[in-house]
Amino acid sequence: MEAKVINFRRGRHRQHTNQLILDLKGYEDKDKAKGLIGKKVSWTSPGKLKRVINGQVKSTHGNNGNVRAAFEKGLPGQIIGKKIVLED
Repeated sequence: MEAKVINFRRGRHRQHTNQLILDLKGYEDKDKAKGLIGKKVSWTSPGKLKRVINGQVKSTHGNNGNVRAAFEKGLPGQIIGKKIVLED
């Protein structure tokens, strides 16, 4: 399953670059998105090295079916708006 990266998790003064907010097609409300908590997420970097950074869905975000995923290390800003793989 694929998800679209909306933004980093952030507050007023700080953004957490190892946590992303993801938008999933077919998940329109919070109750459906709760079933995704604990699923694995991975992102493969473009370029020659093809590094894979793994993460996990931690919680829902808002009432529209978005989820928050935490990764093992920070991700670059170019990831916003890109597709990310959510493993079944």
